[in-house]
Amino acid sequence: MSFIRAYLRASTDDQNASRAREALSTFTQEKGAKVASWYIENASGTKADRTELARLIDDSQPGDILLVEQVDRLTRLTKGDWDRLKGAIQSAGLRVVSLDLPTSHTAMTVDASDDFTGRMIDAVNAMLLDMLAAVARKDYEDRRRRQAEGINKAKEQGRYKGRPVDEQKHQRIAELREQGFSVRKTAEIIGCGISTVQRADKRAATG
Repeated sequence: MSFIRAYLRASTDDQNASRAREALSTFTQEKGAKVASWYIENASGTKADRTELARLIDDSQPGDILLVEQVDRLTRLTKGDWDRLKGAIQSAGLRVVSLDLPTSHTAMTVDASDDFTGRMIDAVNAMLLDMLAAVARKDYEDRRRRQAEGINKAKEQGRYKGRPVDEQKHQRIAELREQGFSVRKTAEIIGCGISTVQRADKRAATG
């Protein structure tokens, strides 16, 4: 059985990157395996430089599994950046398994000595990964365009007020900070990013 490295990513500080952990754990258990190592970070899928993903690749040995919930958790990159990331993954000998790509699931059980089957699976999945990576990037660009159009329209009509503050979350952060919890521990308890706690601290100090 391959060494399974699970990668969890959320695109903003206000999203909990550990949300998919249960789904990935259940999936591996159903395959008679378990996640050997977790790599968790808050970073945009459009960002090529991701610390935890780079660490996962550096830690890997040929034949290891890079497990993700969805392909867009791995990439919303431009084609050039995706090609570079894919090259690094392939150079490390990693096989990508994504819950939303059923053909990739066979990599969890393929016999390491069956070189022909392994190469065929890798070829098919490489093609499908490229396709899903392109779809993920297009989805990102379409959403950004719609958001920009909506903001511009709201500004023209005098209705744009920016992103609202989550008052309930900020109140909970304030309570934990008053109890002496560190910024990092508070972020862990709340399920948000460190910068969210820092913003709440700053708002409380100037409020």
